[in-house]
Amino acid sequence: MDGSSGAVDGAGEGGSLQLTLDGFDGTLALLLAQARAHQIDLSTLCLSDLIDQLAERLDQARATISLHHQADWVVMASWVLLLRSDLLLAIDAPAQRAAERRASELRDRLVALREIQALSTWLEQRPQLGRDVFARGRSEAVGGVAGGPIEVDMIAFLWACLELFDDPADAVDTSPVYHIAALDLFGIPEARDRILRLLAQGSALPLDQLLPDAEQLRGAPQTRLRLRSAWTSTFVAGLELARQGDITLAQAEDFGPIIALGGS
Repeated sequence: MDGSSGAVDGAGEGGSLQLTLDGFDGTLALLLAQARAHQIDLSTLCLSDLIDQLAERLDQARATISLHHQADWVVMASWVLLLRSDLLLAIDAPAQRAAERRASELRDRLVALREIQALSTWLEQRPQLGRDVFARGRSEAVGGVAGGPIEVDMIAFLWACLELFDDPADAVDTSPVYHIAALDLFGIPEARDRILRLLAQGSALPLDQLLPDAEQLRGAPQTRLRLRSAWTSTFVAGLELARQGDITLAQAEDFGPIIALGGS
């Protein structure tokens, strides 16, 4: 894996970072590729502009670009600076040879980083234990041996299992079962029949006159609850009859009484 592969379009090196410099207009990856191939004169570039544009783009990309892509930009910019600094040294100077060794080490580290990223991506795409796949327990024991050297008497084991299902008579649960008490409330079907009966002659009655008889409302200890069920069942039944066209509901003003008119 060569550190310069894919550098022309920025693929694999953090995406494209557009630069506008004196003597160059393109991506940082393209600048690095041309510098490595000696296709551009780095001595004509203003490195301070490059650093300023890189810093500005990194500040803008905090929430949109992943951290390892931003790190790739910094690595590529460091390569450009390293290649630019090599121009200041004599070709045969010891410092030049040391710079070349540092560049080679940096290239090897970049290649190793690409390999590690590729491996981590491959591992992430593999089925994950405990998330995509789940481990089974130990295989079922066949015969009289289970779990290695521990021997199991299968006959005794089966008798012990049968004893668990043989409940003694005094272990039977005889406690009473709790039942919710039934409430004597008014239902919608009887409210529907009552409304149709009271409006059979085409008269108009307010909703409170379509309730059950007062004697029925006081006929049980749950007076308030029965009253609520009477109002609710009457109102719902009236809405259903109005939807079907059997009666007409009218209200002269907001929060005013609801008047029910019988059909023709």
